[in-house]
Amino acid sequence: MRRPKDYILLYLKGIGMGGADVIPGVSGGTVAFISGIYEELINSIQSIDVNAFRLLLQFKIADFWKKINANFLITVLAGIVTSLLSLSKLMTYLLEHHPIQIWSFFFGLILVSSPMIMRDIKVWSISSIVSFLAGIVIAYLITVLSPTETPTNLPFIFFCGALAICAMILPGISGAFILLLIGKYEYMINALITFNIPVIFVFVFGCFLGLLGFSRILGWVFTHYRFPALALLSGFMIGSLNKVWPWKEIIAYRMDHAGNQVPAFDQSIWPGQYLAKTGNDPLLFQAILFAALGIFLVVALEKIAALLRTKN
Repeated sequence: MRRPKDYILLYLKGIGMGGADVIPGVSGGTVAFISGIYEELINSIQSIDVNAFRLLLQFKIADFWKKINANFLITVLAGIVTSLLSLSKLMTYLLEHHPIQIWSFFFGLILVSSPMIMRDIKVWSISSIVSFLAGIVIAYLITVLSPTETPTNLPFIFFCGALAICAMILPGISGAFILLLIGKYEYMINALITFNIPVIFVFVFGCFLGLLGFSRILGWVFTHYRFPALALLSGFMIGSLNKVWPWKEIIAYRMDHAGNQVPAFDQSIWPGQYLAKTGNDPLLFQAILFAALGIFLVVALEKIAALLRTKN
């Protein structure tokens, strides 16, 4: 039985997931995994099935509520929505004006998360090792792809929602980055900021249906192939570090939907190269400080979660 303070903590974890989902390169699934709610989240979403809707149609509200773990889902979802609506502008501002500090923070956060996941792998079989290496390669290749231009019609927005949500709940693969690759990141951020209700509704509906289907796949994989699945997700995190590396050299530009020139393709470089090629201070000390802050936050969250589990 959860207490009020537990729901406050769940809400804050939802805020963390939403904040991560706004940023290309950082996955809300990573935050869910770090904060210890990932499997409960997948199982709760998976429980929204035909039987659940049958209970609802029979007006057995209490049974329906209990079956889908609604208290948990609504609390986390409230945090995610709060974060998406309130942090979209803030994250856009921070990435524009303080990119090195923000990317360093998430680099540290993701860097320490992968070993924490690997601790749950009790047996390292050949399949787990192959899954781990495949995760690294797949995530890295995704980070070096270049964004493309795509349609803005509602059917395609629905598809974007279904695709992005699958990535959003996979630790290490960013739904926001997938949107960036298919040319819809800025479009959706602008829709959130301007409250473009039709676009938001269709996107969310695509997310909902995609989430229902993909959660069942994830649930089955975790049930039958738990250790290889954890290894794959851990590999995803390590492979995605290329995307959140703080020092980038922009090597190509593109036009966004508003006709503005924005970076299209970049590559990771060393801090010394960053200074030589851009003329900007690499802010190495601040980068190390914010990376350390990300590491500290993950370790602190794990200690708090362990303490709460002990008390319960």
